[in-house]
Amino acid sequence: MSEEKKMPEAGEVVSGTVKNVANFGAFVMLESGHDGLVHISEIANEFIKDINEFVKVGDQVDVKVLGLSKQGKLELSMKKVEDKPKEPAMFLHKKTKDEGFEEKLGKFLKRSDDKQVDYRRYLKRKHGLKRKKK
Repeated sequence: MSEEKKMPEAGEVVSGTVKNVANFGAFVMLESGHDGLVHISEIANEFIKDINEFVKVGDQVDVKVLGLSKQGKLELSMKKVEDKPKEPAMFLHKKTKDEGFEEKLGKFLKRSDDKQVDYRRYLKRKHGLKRKKK
């Protein structure tokens, strides 16, 4: 008598075998006998041009169960198996010192005043206005 293995729950990390690779993701057969899709966006933390560079049919992989799709299929992730702290996006710069809001506001107001003074001087020169002599 064969036992039906239970469906993995969301958040579980399970092992499986890659059964098929498509340009949008990889189909994985889990040890429990259920299958699911690892979408291409859930394979690695980098841009993927060619999915075949990351997974091949027959590869043994660990996946995290994200949940069920509307069609009742398992949604899986390879990149969320290891819970690493997220790195800031490449276009964000880390500052060496953490400025408070008050300091930032003060610097902004100083720069703003300087720019306004420069702009007024520029307009006066442009329009030929001079100070009246007494």
